[in-house]
Amino acid sequence: MSSIPESTQIGHHVTIEDHVTVGENVVIGHNSVILEGTKIDNNVMIGCNCVLGIKPAINQRMRKTSNTTELVIKAGTRIGHLVSIYAGTQVGEEVFIGDHASIRENTIVGDKTVIGRAAIVELNTQIGDSCTIQTMAYITGDTIIENNVFVGPCVSMSNDKYMGARSYSLKGPFIKNGAKIGNNASLLPGVNIGNNTIVGAGSVVTKHLENGVIAVGIPAKKIDLSEES
Repeated sequence: MSSIPESTQIGHHVTIEDHVTVGENVVIGHNSVILEGTKIDNNVMIGCNCVLGIKPAINQRMRKTSNTTELVIKAGTRIGHLVSIYAGTQVGEEVFIGDHASIRENTIVGDKTVIGRAAIVELNTQIGDSCTIQTMAYITGDTIIENNVFVGPCVSMSNDKYMGARSYSLKGPFIKNGAKIGNNASLLPGVNIGNNTIVGAGSVVTKHLENGVIAVGIPAKKIDLSEES
């Protein structure tokens, strides 16, 4: 059985499986599915047609993930419509997740972070507090994003240096505190983006960038704005 308080507002045709825990004053929109092992804290709002607590499926070519039993959604989080979130993930307090977003297993999303409309966050990723991941950004698996990071619309990241042609330990970018990644930028596997560094729109980052620089171009290179003025 699941624990559903009287204060829960449940829309039409909602499915809540066994062993789901729901806090006080939770809203669940029409046609949403809450799968076994999901834990929803107080004052969470879930839109229509969401699926929460998905167990990952694989085939012989895909890597296996560790046992993923629970999805935890902490207090005050807002989840839009048509969102899918996998088991084994933890979503922090007062997070906002836009319509059509997808968050895979073994992921951590920090408090007060925004995951934009149709953004995709792949497995084994850590996103810190007060980050902004904007519309249609693609956060590859095995990525680390620290606190107060901005990732612009349609940014793309990769974690496989050889695109499956040879063995490689998958590793996404490491984006440090306060960094800002402009629209449509591409980050290659394993690159480090330093604290408060800015990557210009459309840039392709192929190498590590140090703290506090501005980098633009293909490949991205550090620029000095004082020289241009």
